Amino acid sequence: MQGFLAVFKRELKSYFTTPIAYVFLVIFLFFSGYLTFKQGFFEMRQADMRIFFMNMPLLFIFMVPSATMRLWAEERRAGSIELLFTLPITITQAVLGKFLAAWLFLIIALALTFPMVITVCYLGEPDIGLIITGYLGCVLMAGGFLAIGCFFSAMSKNQVISFVLSVVACTILVFVGMPTTLNYLSSFLPSGLVSAIENMSFQTHFESTQKGVLEFRDLSYFGLLIVGWIIATSILLDETKAG
Repeated sequence: MQGFLAVFKRELKSYFTTPIAYVFLVIFLFFSGYLTFKQGFFEMRQADMRIFFMNMPLLFIFMVPSATMRLWAEERRAGSIELLFTLPITITQAVLGKFLAAWLFLIIALALTFPMVITVCYLGEPDIGLIITGYLGCVLMAGGFLAIGCFFSAMSKNQVISFVLSVVACTILVFVGMPTTLNYLSSFLPSGLVSAIENMSFQTHFESTQKGVLEFRDLSYFGLLIVGWIIATSILLDETKAG
């Protein structure tokens, strides 16, 4: 447990000891607000955050990999990963420590969008329940994107390669659930297979949380996704250590 906490604190501190975190936060907050107001927030004449949440999957596709590409790639490039392996800590603890520190950083980024909530509440009487479940959906989706990013960061010491692979994987998992994609797939695939592909998409389960109810299937999807990619990352690093 001490080893896990040491990695967690070290990783979280590393975000704020360099300008990287502040640049990330500024860019994230700017585009989350810009995309919301650009797409007719005031023209809707309805006090809700539907447009804000609708843009989160697209924004996360690029922002989350940019926050995760250095997690393990930097350790491999600097050669400090060998030192980490010599410490009295398991690989799984190290992976969880880095993952949870990065996840907390992303949660902080989401929390800093609170002016949007204040704006909506000032303009009208929004459904607070929908806002809460919307943010919970964002947190879960960020965790899923983050777990994928951790895996690809562990694959290479080149941060650019890690970033590109993470973006591609996340893009596939988002757009495979889009109506246009599903309509195209249904033209030559059986309906059962199309339904299975739809259930594998971030978009499908994230949109479900926007209805104000967190269903078990959505929670289990994100939970299994996060656990699966973390286990894959641990196995990959274990093979690296053995090699």
